[in-house]
Amino acid sequence: QVQLVESGGGLVQAGGALSLSCAASAPTFSRYVAAWFRQAPGKEREFVGAISRSGGTTSYADSVKGRFTISRDNAKNTVFLQMNSLKPEDTAVYYCATRTGVTLAATPGPYDFWGQGTQVTVSS
Repeated sequence: QVQLVESGGGLVQAGGALSLSCAASAPTFSRYVAAWFRQAPGKEREFVGAISRSGGTTSYADSVKGRFTISRDNAKNTVFLQMNSLKPEDTAVYYCATRTGVTLAATPGPYDFWGQGTQVTVSS
């Protein structure tokens, strides 16, 4: 069992930046692919990006590519999401998730463990 706790959400103006963190309880965190998803009111949960177990490979949704960056620190059991040039359409609850295996899956199904989410609101 892996417990994930997100932090860093908040309110920011369009064009601004936020940094999210996700702390994992698992001492074997480096064995898990990690990802960020988001869910806006009335919409399905959507993929934001994922990072490989070593951190050497990342994948992003087209909507955030070039603006968001995922990184991880396995020594601290933490994955990060740096969000720049934020837009009102980025407003959502952001979730951290992890899975065993190596594929940077872009759908929620393959992910085994989820955090409780953190709200990000971007005002226009």
